[in-house]
Amino acid sequence: MSKQPSATVQLACELIGRPSVTPDDGGCQPLMMERLARLGFNVEPMRFGEVDNFWARRGEEGPVFCFAGHTDVVPPGPLERWDTDPFAPTVRDGILYGRGACDMKGALAAMITATEGFLAVHPEHAGSIAFLITSDEEGPSIDGTRKVVEALEARGEKIDYALVGEPSSKERLGDIVKHGRRGSVTGKLRIQGKQGHVAYPQLADNPIHRAAPALAALAAEQWDEGNEHFPPTSLQLSNVDAGTGADNVIPDALTAVFNLRFSTEQTPEAIQQRVHAILDAHGLDYELDWHLSGLPFLTPTGELLDAGRDAIAAVTGLRTQPTTTGGTSDGRFIAPTGAQVLEVGPVNATIHKINECVAVKELDQLAAIYAEMLRRLLT
Repeated sequence: MSKQPSATVQLACELIGRPSVTPDDGGCQPLMMERLARLGFNVEPMRFGEVDNFWARRGEEGPVFCFAGHTDVVPPGPLERWDTDPFAPTVRDGILYGRGACDMKGALAAMITATEGFLAVHPEHAGSIAFLITSDEEGPSIDGTRKVVEALEARGEKIDYALVGEPSSKERLGDIVKHGRRGSVTGKLRIQGKQGHVAYPQLADNPIHRAAPALAALAAEQWDEGNEHFPPTSLQLSNVDAGTGADNVIPDALTAVFNLRFSTEQTPEAIQQRVHAILDAHGLDYELDWHLSGLPFLTPTGELLDAGRDAIAAVTGLRTQPTTTGGTSDGRFIAPTGAQVLEVGPVNATIHKINECVAVKELDQLAAIYAEMLRRLLT
């Protein structure tokens, strides 16, 4: 006789079974809101543009402990490459498969069941418990957490502790937590030349030849040495495009896209000034557009990080390692309000991959970690 799945796994399966490719929520948020309303949360849907979000809060006093996460997932890719339907959750040999199992519907389920378990024991807890959930984390991230935080700030509602359920672990649940993230700024560059025949280069101006030394200089630039918490700032070229498709035509322009992940040693303004200085030094005729995705943030040792460390040790026996590695997360919109932000989630080995999966045991442990953090901070 097979063992009945835990409440956390059952809820994770319900969420995975609701396709929710960005920005579609697929009905995941109504399911979560219904569970929270039964627990006495004041639930507030907050739709901006085409994006569904919600803010739910139980309690009127501080401190406010907020679970933050997203119901949207990335596209599954070629369905024929999946062993099972990505939106038909399947458990095999103790592993739950499905798009969003790891990033991050499993963590959302753990947040809900952890809260249910905590409230069953501590119905009169201190402070407030909140949920900030979006369906725009995997997409443009314009009408999601950013807009909800702006609305909360406008009415003077503050988050003290934000626990983001992104898959933060590396090899075992809890071995790593993210207590900060690097900033991210993208440059879209167009270098102008003059089209012509390759046999008559004196009558043309080859933008590829002009761009090559400048792009090499950008790639070789040492921006800083990082610091105790952040690696050195890095520039990576992600796309370079030129040419007409013909092998005997010098193109009239080259476009390039590059991104810098930067530490607290840098500011976007300083980065932009240095990039322009390098391009100007090469005498280029260019246009450059910038997009800032987020500023770097760091949560120093304090109540939230201590609670996370202690909860992980109590549940798993591991001594966690705080890091700032990886990409961006919606924590970048919450941290500037003054909140302490910590990312604690499953092992990230299969995120955005074919056959995305998470260990069933891991989800149950994650719910226990979340419940223990609530106990340490709100009792």
